[in-house]
Amino acid sequence: MFEIVLYQPEIPPNTGNIMRLCANAPARLHLVEPLGFALDDRRLRRAGMDYRDRSVLCRHADLDHCRTHLGERRWLAYSTRSRRIYSDWDYRPGDVLLFGPETRGLPVEVLEAVPPEQRLLIPQRPDSRSLNLSNAVAIVLYEAWRQGGFEMPG
Repeated sequence: MFEIVLYQPEIPPNTGNIMRLCANAPARLHLVEPLGFALDDRRLRRAGMDYRDRSVLCRHADLDHCRTHLGERRWLAYSTRSRRIYSDWDYRPGDVLLFGPETRGLPVEVLEAVPPEQRLLIPQRPDSRSLNLSNAVAIVLYEAWRQGGFEMPG
């Protein structure tokens, strides 16, 4: 099982899409406050559809609470400021996949708290600002799952 952490997500449909993704793959979703929306937002419910009840969702007051909750694990941070390509990482179940808010990405202090070799990049055109958050999470989660042979936890 992989742990998906969204640091201060802002757009309800993205989070709903990621909830749906986590319900269909071996992943749990963690939301770090403050959120840019209410969890009962109709756009979140619509994007997550009937998968909301099938996904495991944990809400955390801040990143320190999330770190304490998850215990000792490998944290991987995804940023356009990273250099190592996400698919060059050897993923293992239990890895924590950390993504920043849609409009600004991970703050420098959050990114720098992760060892440099664990800061990963999803390649894109040099003239592009960023990928959609739910697409980025899907790309990374499916690569991590593929590396494990698409096995589901028992």
